[in-house]
This record gives sequence, structure tokens and C-alpha cells, in this order.
Amino acid sequence: MGYGRAVPEARNVPDHGPAPHQGAGPRPVPGQNPWVQRALTVFVIVAAFWTVRPLGPSGQGVAVAVLLLVNSVALAARHLPENRIPPRLALAWPTLGVVAAAALLGVSSTGTGYLFTYFLVGHIGVRLDPRQSLTLAALCGLLCGGVLYFHLGPGHNPLPWTLGLATGAPVLVGILNRSRRRAFDAAIAAAGSAERAARAEARTAVLTERSRIARDVHDVLAHSLAGINMQLELADALIDTGDLDRVREANQKAHSMVKESLKQAQWTVHALREDALPLVETLTAMLDTSGHRDALTVAGTVREVPSRVTQNLLRIAQESLTNAARHAPGGAVRAELTFGPASTALRIRNGPATRTVSTGAGSGMGLIGMRERVALLEGTITAGPVTEGPDAGGWQVEARIPG
Repeated sequence: MGYGRAVPEARNVPDHGPAPHQGAGPRPVPGQNPWVQRALTVFVIVAAFWTVRPLGPSGQGVAVAVLLLVNSVALAARHLPENRIPPRLALAWPTLGVVAAAALLGVSSTGTGYLFTYFLVGHIGVRLDPRQSLTLAALCGLLCGGVLYFHLGPGHNPLPWTLGLATGAPVLVGILNRSRRRAFDAAIAAAGSAERAARAEARTAVLTERSRIARDVHDVLAHSLAGINMQLELADALIDTGDLDRVREANQKAHSMVKESLKQAQWTVHALREDALPLVETLTAMLDTSGHRDALTVAGTVREVPSRVTQNLLRIAQESLTNAARHAPGGAVRAELTFGPASTALRIRNGPATRTVSTGAGSGMGLIGMRERVALLEGTITAGPVTEGPDAGGWQVEARIPG
């Protein structure tokens, strides 16, 4: 077969190169099938051994055989991942391949050996940076063009010397595909970063939700269980004294606290299951079940507020009512809900106790929990004794949350 065979178009130039992907095999350029590229490599090698002549055990045939082997190894090496080629060989083996391809063009007299130059130079544009790849492409064009122009081998007659110069052209396709591969890798890296950020955000959300549930559980159980335990211990101590009236009284208080705890637990479960609660209606119902009817005053234009604001205001109200029942039993309770232009404020004030206050200290976590709730929403909260007015001697909690 002679050199009269048409030169393949640039579209047949390989347009992908191996790139490391998490230490695994090469990553193809988007839109390219690596198996197709391997098949093309095999086709070029088989076609060259089938058509290039002379090929024999002596003289020029040995030189052609050696150069065919070198070109085949150089072309097959393009499928190796970059992380498997030492840095010192990254530039050496393409250079050796270019020189061997130009030498084969001059030594052989017939065949398709020139295909090595097109495929190898195209891959150089993918594997190396633009400056190195353009330099090697120019070297390939000059060597192949020089071999044909100066008649340096038996294969110069059938081929024009301009064909030798054109062997460097596929590097432009390779450079374009290199840019595509880099853009593809950058997109994958960006997607990976976004996924990691989303996972971190999800973990943060889970931790935040756990903290919120912990506060809700505390609000419902901590104070109530502490009070119930205290009354039961008192009843147990009074049994030995024989004072059955006081035993019954302590037992009744414990039962009352159990009922109140059940009510508070119902509110907590309801709030955890709902995405959004009607703030005014829920707060009114909470006050009614606590024995304080018509105790809510609403100021401003009523509007829907974010569910997190609603839930946290209701938890603050729940904690305040629990504290009022424990530390100021029988005292009047008033609640004021104010819808401002950029925030929602809740103030709960109780008067002094009118019945005997049970002894015992709380856990100290109630006010801390309220401060944590408000801080998460960038709001403010104040708590302290009432010093003037009809509720002097009582306690007041006021929270203001943006939204």
C-alpha cells in the first residue's frame, strides 16, 4: 500500500487524555468514549504494521521494525493515567515519540506510518500545557517537513513536504480538548465542594435541631419532675409523722403537677409536629389551659411570622407560665404580644404569689434555654422582678425577636 492514502481529517485526532481521578484511571474528555479512543490506537498500530514497508530481519527492515515498535509504545502510552508517568518522563516520552515518528516517515517507503504523528501530536495538546505542546508540535512539523523536503529517506517521493508541516496541526484540537477537560474537572470539583458544604450544613441543622429538642424537653420535664419528686419526698417523710392531712396535700400537689406536665408535653409534641402554629391562637389557648383566661393583649397589626419565631416565642411563654405557677402560685398573669414593623415582642408578667410557695430550687436551665432560643434568632430577652405597678413583687420576662 502506498503513501497515496488520504490523510485522516482532524476529527480523527484523539481529543482526550488521561487524567487522574481520585487516584484511579484516566478521566475522558466529556462526550468522548475511552473505548473508542483505545480502538483507534489499536487500529493505527495494526494498520502501520500491516502497510509500512520495508519490514524485515535485516538492514532497513530492522530499522523500520524498531521505529514501528517505538511509535507504537509512544502512542499506547497516551492511555496511561498521568499519575502513573513520572514527571521527568511526562515531556520525554512525547518528544521521543515525535522524533521516532519523523524518523519512520523518512526510513519507510510505503504505508500509513504518518498516522502516528497525527494521533501523537493531538494527544500532546491534551497532555501537556499549551507552551510545551505548541513547541513539540512545531518540532514535529519541522522534522517531518524537513525529512520530506530534503529527501532524507526513501519515503519522500510519494508525499508532499507540506504534509510534513501539517503534522503539527492536530495540537490545536488537543489544546481545545484540554481546556474542555479542565472545565469539566473544575465543574466536578465545584459540585463536590457544594455537596460537602450541603452535608456540613445538614449536620449543623441536625445539631441545632437536637439542641432545640433538648430545650423543649427541659422546658416540659425538668421543672415538673423536680417539683413532683420534691412533693413525693415530702409525702414520704410525712408518713412517719402520721400527719395524713399534709400527706394528702403533698400527694394532691404531685398529681396537679403531673396533669400540668401532661398539658405541657402535649403542647411540645404539637409544636414539634407542626411546621407553623398560629401564634395568637396558640398563645391564647396556652394561657387558658394554665388558668389565665383573657390574659393576652395584642398590639399592632397581626401577621404571620416565621415558624421558628412562633415556636420559640411559645416555648418562652411556656417556660414563663411554668415558673409563674411554681414561684408565684395564685398570682395574676398578663401577656402582651406586640407586632412591630420589623420584630415581634412578647412580654409575660406575673404578680406576687397568693398561695404558699413550695420550697425547692430549679435547675437554672430555664432562663438559659430562653436566652439560647432568642440568641439563635438574633433577638433580645430581659428577665427580672417587677418593682412597680399592680404586679409589684412579681416577675417579668420580655423577648423581642426580628421577624
